[in-house]
Amino acid sequence: MFVIKKDISLKPYNTFGIDVTASYYAKANTVEKILYAINFASYNKLPIFVIGGGSNVLFTRNIEGVVVNPAIQGIQQQSDDENSYVFRVGSGVVWDKFAEFAAENNMGGIENLSYIPGLVGASPIQNIGAYGVEAKDVISKVEAIDISSRKLVEFNASECRFGYRDSIFKQELKGKIIITHVWFKLSKKPHFVLDYGNLTGEVEKLGEVSVKNVRKAVIGIRKSKLPDPAQLGNAGSFFKNPIVDSDTYLSLKSNHADLNGFQVSESFYKIPAGWLIEKLGWKGKRVGKCGVHQNQALVIVNYGGATGNEILELASSIEQSVKEQFGIALEREVNVL
Repeated sequence: MFVIKKDISLKPYNTFGIDVTASYYAKANTVEKILYAINFASYNKLPIFVIGGGSNVLFTRNIEGVVVNPAIQGIQQQSDDENSYVFRVGSGVVWDKFAEFAAENNMGGIENLSYIPGLVGASPIQNIGAYGVEAKDVISKVEAIDISSRKLVEFNASECRFGYRDSIFKQELKGKIIITHVWFKLSKKPHFVLDYGNLTGEVEKLGEVSVKNVRKAVIGIRKSKLPDPAQLGNAGSFFKNPIVDSDTYLSLKSNHADLNGFQVSESFYKIPAGWLIEKLGWKGKRVGKCGVHQNQALVIVNYGGATGNEILELASSIEQSVKEQFGIALEREVNVL
């Protein structure tokens, strides 16, 4: 029997480890159970909040409503041709388990996205990315439930309106749909993207360039820089890397020779938010029960017992100092509730 739990602590369900309470919590591993939870919320006139692995959310209050965790499993091959495989993956599959599956079977496309926390259902919402690769590069379709109509809906890649850590699911459709499955197109003839950071060097240490070795290198780099949420509460990168016009970039570069930007178009550059934050002395700084990680300035950590509002206050202080010093507005990658 499917049970919707009442007055549940969400501390185990978010990687920041923030202890807030949800009026109701429903872990739904089928489309039918998700629909049941939607109907329950509607009947009781309660709002719905969707969380997956809780790796990209900061709770600042108790959740008065129904928290739905779409936990649909399964990695099912749909088709293949001379160049690729197509898989339909349940929203509740752990992302890195899917990345591991792809690497073990020499399927290219998501090896650079290895060791990213969270579930598959979040990958199109956030358009997750790392080391020069984004989810949009491999997503062909998204299946979801329209909360209002209770109907199943589909979105092809162009309809997802993918952007830098952005999509239609994070904008117009935020809070309006629940993702159930994501379709991925993985390559039989991998094209490796290694020109990011020190990835080339780390892969060369492992021998041949292969899907498995790129995955191993990415995991090694991430483990050396990022704290394990099981040991130290965090949600990975708290801020997006800002994109600035060429005049702003060249002005910064003239004053800071160590700034490494990435040209994204003829007139715009992406610059590392971590560099901006570190330049202002935030890296490794502790404020009460939270702080900025000692190895990665993009990561805000909960040392234990911090509230969501304390973490948010720290993030706001960082944003303010970057704005005052560099004239650049940082944008949060983490979803604040």
